Amino acid sequence: MFARDGLFTKKEDTLRKDPRALPQGQPAQGASQRPPVEAPRAEPQQPVPAPARGAADGKGSKLIVGPDIKLKGVEITDCDTLVVEGRVEASMDSRVIQIAEQGVFCGTAGIDIAEIRGRFEGELTVRKQLVIHATGRVTGKIRYGRLTVEDGGELTGDIGTMDAADPFGRRDKAPASAQSPAPTLKPPALV
Repeated sequence: MFARDGLFTKKEDTLRKDPRALPQGQPAQGASQRPPVEAPRAEPQQPVPAPARGAADGKGSKLIVGPDIKLKGVEITDCDTLVVEGRVEASMDSRVIQIAEQGVFCGTAGIDIAEIRGRFEGELTVRKQLVIHATGRVTGKIRYGRLTVEDGGELTGDIGTMDAADPFGRRDKAPASAQSPAPTLKPPALV
C-alpha cells in the first residue's frame, strides 16, 4: 500500500535531494508539496459465523480459569470444557472438566469426563469416565461410570457407581414400604 504511493522508499529520498532525477514531465516534490495520502477504504465485513458446538474440530466452548484466579458463587452453563488452574467455587453441568495440579474445584458438578490432577471437593457425578491422576484428590459424594485412579491419587467420601437405569445418578426416594419387594442384592464389582 505504501510502496505504491512512494512513501518510505529510497526513490523518494533521492528525489527530494536531487529534483533532476525525476522522469520527464513530473514536478519535484518538496516536503511541503506531498500529495495527500488516501486512507485505506474499509471494506464491508461479513459477519463470521460462530462454530457449531461439537464441530468436527472438537474444540467447542472452553473456559480456562488461570492460575491465581478465584471464581466464586457462580453457575457455569453452556461450557463444553472447563479447565481449572486456579480456584472455582461453583455448580456446573458440562462435558469435560480438567483440574490442573494447582487447581481446586469446590461445589457440584455433573460431567461426562473428569480428569483430576488437583483437588475436587463436593458432589461429583461423572457420567462416563473419572480419571484421578497421581496428584489428584477427590473428596465428597462421588458417582462415576468408569473409574481410573493412578498410584498416589486419592478418592474419599460417599463413593459409588452410576446406576445403569439412571444415567443422572438419581436414586428412588420412595419409602421402603411403598417399593416393590426388595430385589436380591449382588456384591459390588471391584474396579
